[in-house]
Amino acid sequence: MTLLWLAVLAAVFFGAQNAGKAPSDSVSMPGIESQRAFDHINDTFPGAAADGADARVVFVAPDGQKVTAPGSRAAIDALVARVSRGPQVAGVESPFDEDAVSDDASTAFATVTYKTTAEDLTDASKTELKDAVDRAREAGLTVELGGSALETEPAGAVGEILGVGVAAVVLLITFGSLAAAGLSLVTALVGVFVSLLSITALQSVLDLSSTTGELAMMLGVAVGIDYALFVVSRYREERAAGREPREAAGLAAGTAGTAVVFAGLTVVIALAGLAVVGVPMLTRLGMGAAGAVVVGVLVALTLVPALLGFLPDAVLPRRTRTRGRAGGGGEMGARWARFVLRRPVPVLLAAVAALGAVAVPSLTMRLGMPGDETKPTSTTERRAYDALADAFGPGFNGPLTLVVDAGGAADPKAAVARVSASIARTDGVVSVSPPRFDKAGRTAVLSATPSTAPTSDRTKDLVRDIRAGRPAIESAAGATFEVTGTTALNIDVGEKMRKALVPYLATIVGLAFLLLLLVFRSVLVPLKAALGYLLSVGAAFGALVTIFQEGHGAGIFGVDQPGPIMSMMPIFLVGISFGLAMDYQVFLVSRMREAHVHGEPPGQAVVTGFRHSGRVVMAASLIMMSVFGGFMTGAGTMIKMVGFGLASAVLFDAVVVRMVIVPAVLALLGRRAWWLPRWLDRLLPRVDVEGESLRRGPAPPTAVPDGPERHTAHA
Repeated sequence: MTLLWLAVLAAVFFGAQNAGKAPSDSVSMPGIESQRAFDHINDTFPGAAADGADARVVFVAPDGQKVTAPGSRAAIDALVARVSRGPQVAGVESPFDEDAVSDDASTAFATVTYKTTAEDLTDASKTELKDAVDRAREAGLTVELGGSALETEPAGAVGEILGVGVAAVVLLITFGSLAAAGLSLVTALVGVFVSLLSITALQSVLDLSSTTGELAMMLGVAVGIDYALFVVSRYREERAAGREPREAAGLAAGTAGTAVVFAGLTVVIALAGLAVVGVPMLTRLGMGAAGAVVVGVLVALTLVPALLGFLPDAVLPRRTRTRGRAGGGGEMGARWARFVLRRPVPVLLAAVAALGAVAVPSLTMRLGMPGDETKPTSTTERRAYDALADAFGPGFNGPLTLVVDAGGAADPKAAVARVSASIARTDGVVSVSPPRFDKAGRTAVLSATPSTAPTSDRTKDLVRDIRAGRPAIESAAGATFEVTGTTALNIDVGEKMRKALVPYLATIVGLAFLLLLLVFRSVLVPLKAALGYLLSVGAAFGALVTIFQEGHGAGIFGVDQPGPIMSMMPIFLVGISFGLAMDYQVFLVSRMREAHVHGEPPGQAVVTGFRHSGRVVMAASLIMMSVFGGFMTGAGTMIKMVGFGLASAVLFDAVVVRMVIVPAVLALLGRRAWWLPRWLDRLLPRVDVEGESLRRGPAPPTAVPDGPERHTAHA
C-alpha cells in the first residue's frame, strides 16, 4: 500500500509538470446586474477588459505648492508619456486632460488601464510603472499607487508553516511519541501533496485557479492530521488493551476508520454544496477542497494502517511499550464528563448564554468587499486611498459605472446626455463624468461619484435609488442603462450571497442530518448536532463582526482599519465550519454510541466516550485552530478574516458545543437520545461504526425501545 501511494504521488507529480497554465482568480457572478454590465463593456469596448488591471497614480504636491506648478506638471507629464508606451497598457488618462486635479490643486491623479488582468501582468510592465513613479518622486512630489496592478502581495507560506509547527507540538504532547506524531504529520502531508499536484495537473482542464489550491492545502493539512490522529489513537488504545498489532490495526480501521469516512462525507457534503450558491468560482473551490478531503480520508484508511505495520511498537507511548498496560490519559475527560452529568442544566444554560452573547453582534453584520481603506497605512494603496478621499471626497474611491445602451434612440448622444443629467440630479451623486462612446457611437460608459464612502450604507441606498428610478429615466431618455463598478458589484454580490445562504444551509444541514441519522441511528442526536452548530457559527460571526467590522480589539490581530465583512465569508464559513463541526460530532458521539451499544447505560456511555475521545478531539481542534490561525499572519485583511473566522468557529464548536453542550443534552435526554422509530430502524441500512463485526463473540443487542423512556443518567 505504501508503494501504491508513492506511485500515485509520482503520477500526479508528472501530470503537474506537464499541466497547462492556471486561469486567473477573476470572479464571475452570473445572475446579477453588475456582471451583466461588465460583460456588456467587454463586448462593446474590445481591447480593454472590464476586469482588466488598473493603476491609479496619485500625486500630492509639497505643502504650500500646487501640482500645476511647472516643475510638478512636467514630472507628471513625463510619467504619463513613459507609462503609456508600455506594451500591455491600454491607455493613460492625464490628470490635466481629464479634470483630475483637486480644487486647491494640491492633489491630482492619473489612471492607467491595462489590456489584461492583474494576474497576467508581466514583471516588465510592473517594473516600468514603478520606475516611472520613482522618477516622479525625484521631482519632490509625493506619489502613491492604488488599483489592482500593483497590489501588495500577502505574506508567503510563513503562516502555514507556523500552523503545521504548532500542530506538530500538539501531536507530540498528545501522543508522547515522536513516531506517532511524525506518522500523522507525514501522512497528512502526503495527502496534501497529492491533492495540490492533482489540482495543478487539472487546473487548465477544469479551470481551477490558484485560490483552489490554497483552500485545498488549508483544509487538507487540517483534516489530514486530524484523521490520522484518530486512527493512530484508536490503534494505540487497542494495543494497550492487549491486542496484537495486526488485530489492533484492523479494529482501528474498522471503528475509527469508519468514523473518519462519515466525518469526511459531512465535510464533502458541505463543500460540494457550494454549487447551490450558483457562483462558478465557489463551485470550483468547493469541489477542489472536497477532493482534498477525500484524499485525506483515503490516506487515513490505507496509508496510515500500512505505516503502522512498519512501526507497530514505536507509535506506542513509552509506558505501554515498557509495562504493557494503558495509562490514564483519558481520566481528565472522564472527570469532565462526570462534572457535566451531575449538573447538566446550569452547564447547558451557561454555555448557550455565552454563545448567544458572543453571537449578538452578528445581527448588525454588513457585507461588502474590504478594499484599500482597510489596509495598513504602511502600504502605498492605503496612502493613495486616503489622499484621494481627502482631496476629492470619500465617494471618489468608489465611483459607480453606468453602461448606457442608446442603440434604439434616434439621437444616441442626446439620449445619453439625458440619462447623465438625470443621474447627476440624484441625491447623493456629486458629479458625473463625460460619456465615453464605443466605435459605433451607440453605447456609452460614464462614472457617477457618490458623496459617501464605497462601503457606506448610504452608498448602497444610492445604488438602490438609481435602479428604482430607472424606468422613468429610461422612458424619458429613450435608452436603457445598467449600474456596475466595484462598489455596485460588491453590493450585488452581498445580496446574492445573502439570498443564497438559507438554501445552502438547508441543503447541507438536511443531507448531513440524513447521514448522521444513518450513523447514530437516532433522531435527536443529529438534531442536537445541527442546533449546536448553529450556535457555534452564530458566535463565530459575532466575533468576526466585533473585531473586523466594529474594530474592538482589532489591533491584536493586526487589523489596521475596520470595515465590512467579506461578501463570500458567510457562505464560506458556514460550509467549511459545518463540515468540521460534524467531524467532531462523529468522532466524539460515535464512541458514546459504541459504548451504549455494548451495554453501558447512557450516562456511563457519555463518560466512556469522553475517556477515549475527549482528549483526542481537543487535540484535533487545537490542530485545526493552529492551521487556520496560521493564515492570520498574512498581510491581507481578507486572509486574516478567513483564518480568524475558521479558527473561532472551531473553538466555539469543539470546546463549547461538543465538550459542554453535547454531554449536557445527552445527560438530560438519557436513553431517549438514542430513540429511533421501529419503522425507520427497519428502513435504514446498518452501518457498523461500532465495529461489531470485527469482534469475537456474540454481539449485544442494539435495538432501542420504540418511544422515549425516562432515564436518569449517572456517571
